[in-house]
Amino acid sequence: MSWLLRRLLTSILLIWVVASIVFLAIRLVPGDPAELLLSQGGMAPDAAAVAELHAQLGLDRPVLTQYADSLRRLLTGDLGRSLQDDSPVAAEIALRLPRTLELIVAAALLAVLLGIPGGLLAAVGRNGWLDHAGSLAAALAMAVPVFVVGTLLVLLFAQTLHLVPAGGYVPLAQDPLRHLELLSMPALTIALGLAAAVFRMTRAAVLDEQRRDHVRTAWAKGLSPRRVLLRHVLRNALMPVVTVLALHLGSLLGGTVLVEYVFNYPGLSGMLVDAVNARDYPEVQGVVLVISVLFVALNLAVDLLYAVLDPRVRHA
Repeated sequence: MSWLLRRLLTSILLIWVVASIVFLAIRLVPGDPAELLLSQGGMAPDAAAVAELHAQLGLDRPVLTQYADSLRRLLTGDLGRSLQDDSPVAAEIALRLPRTLELIVAAALLAVLLGIPGGLLAAVGRNGWLDHAGSLAAALAMAVPVFVVGTLLVLLFAQTLHLVPAGGYVPLAQDPLRHLELLSMPALTIALGLAAAVFRMTRAAVLDEQRRDHVRTAWAKGLSPRRVLLRHVLRNALMPVVTVLALHLGSLLGGTVLVEYVFNYPGLSGMLVDAVNARDYPEVQGVVLVISVLFVALNLAVDLLYAVLDPRVRHA
């Protein structure tokens, strides 16, 4: 219980640090939200109008006062209101977050289905043709930028073969088949690079695990190859694989910008880019805070999974 409590307190501290850094960092970015809102046709707005809008938005108050108010609202679950249209930030995040999470989860499932079996087969047939082919494909997938992969997939499957739409979004309740079609391309784009990382880690972990004494003992007992691989090798090899997968998923929470842009997918990353361009402080803080909370929660879940897979972790 003390192990879990320590990690919970550490997670809360990390979230507070991130919220504080984002609050200060976004205000150091050049550009005044009031001036951007009032600018039309490239003409500089009137100074009096800018000052009046500052007062309306509460930007004329001392920074520490704004910081204290921001933390006070966060404690009640209030992420503030957009400086652009006065809409609740939490409502817009609640609309876009499930789309990004769905995209990441779909990509993770594809990556696991491709990477773990591929890495296991490559390790079992070490230095064989399957190992070389898989390693080459993984290196290529990790080397090519994600926006290049997305563009190539659009050219091949959408423009040439006409198998799926080039991009866009349709809610699942409105048209399930169309929804899955539009989800498949961006999910595959993310999954290829993630599957390569999972493949390489699975291969390395399985090869390392095969040298362990308990595995040699299992072979000496005459256990079937399938049982040795699945029960004695793969289970222990999954721990570093889980770590790599969790770290990549955490980075994807805020790193799907290019994929969402290529496929015109209205997710959370696109909202963050628009908010930064408009210097919409509440939206930037809200999006980054939500991403941080999810990242910290994901790492906490990995720690808990480690404790299940290896009870010794709980006593570390």
